[in-house]
Amino acid sequence: MKFVTGLFVLFIIIVIILADMDQLGFFVIINKIPYGDKIGHFILYGILTLLLDLILIRSFPNRSPKLIALSTGLTLALLIGLEEFSQKYFSSRTFSFVDLAASYLGVLFFSWFVLRISTINKKTGD
Repeated sequence: MKFVTGLFVLFIIIVIILADMDQLGFFVIINKIPYGDKIGHFILYGILTLLLDLILIRSFPNRSPKLIALSTGLTLALLIGLEEFSQKYFSSRTFSFVDLAASYLGVLFFSWFVLRISTINKKTGD
């Protein structure tokens, strides 16, 4: 799972770099879908949160899953905010509070989802 997470982080970094360079290629199709960009923010950062939370919760079984999810979420929120704010400095990008909100909602929803799964797994003994 760590390898998959590493690849996913690399994928997101590449997408960000390509967007900053205005070289997204076929990914621009997403912008033609109504709210596609917002859905993309929600899904991509949500999946990143899911993967990181699962790895960290499994890596630190003696720590509170809620504390791990909170720490991961706050760290991602800071990094996502910095990345969104950095778009002001690229002519091909536009800073958007709505994009930022969609990203944060993805982090929140998938953190909640991981905590829900963790709670269910504890109750069933998995």
